[in-house]
Amino acid sequence: MNRVRQAIQHIGFCALMVAAVALPAYADALPAGFVRLADVDPSIRQDIRYAGPDDFLHRKANGYDAPVCILTEQAAKALSGIQKAIAARGLTLIVFDCYRPARAVADMGEWTREGGPPDPQWYPRVKRGDLIAKGYVGELSSHSRGSTVDVAITRTDRTSALKPACGAVDADTLDFGTGFDCFDPMSETAHPGLAGEAAANRKMLVDAMRAGGFKNYAREWWHFTLEHEPFAKQRFDFPIIAD
Repeated sequence: MNRVRQAIQHIGFCALMVAAVALPAYADALPAGFVRLADVDPSIRQDIRYAGPDDFLHRKANGYDAPVCILTEQAAKALSGIQKAIAARGLTLIVFDCYRPARAVADMGEWTREGGPPDPQWYPRVKRGDLIAKGYVGELSSHSRGSTVDVAITRTDRTSALKPACGAVDADTLDFGTGFDCFDPMSETAHPGLAGEAAANRKMLVDAMRAGGFKNYAREWWHFTLEHEPFAKQRFDFPIIAD
């Protein structure tokens, strides 16, 4: 009987050891319903700005441990459908931000409270401390629900980047009048002062995204949320990590 008991204890110990070794793999898994965009459609370009210093913070945002686009499965599949639709015209989507951890949203909010003068690249006409009040930085973000994406369009054969006066300066996109994350009225999707080409490109983006089930945020031409998002009343805070 003692031998049987010792054998059972040994088996139990081994099972615990196997579970302990396997635990890191489970720790790296995404929550149910989330996927990495590259696993759904690797042809969509990714330029995840908050994973590095080339953003309005001038540093990495909290929770961005890898330059990876994570979305709900529904949003990723919808985006892939849009990519297939525009690929026939020699175009491709490029994403700047996807799921955003709640800790990153809080980080951005705290950063604005440090105050400071306007930044000619990112917010040329407003002080840093006024970015929340002016609606350019949110205390909550739809990105944390996992079905919002910041996106633009570029040509598949494009090799040189535009240098807009405001916003991301090295994004490889068509002309949209401003770069991504330009905190200025010029970024409003239907801003009346746009040149013809920029206005046409914004309309093309909105039309393509709408056909794929996304709605635009009128103050940011690049910001879209899946209309029938699966987690409309939830926010998530898991970090963004690579595979």
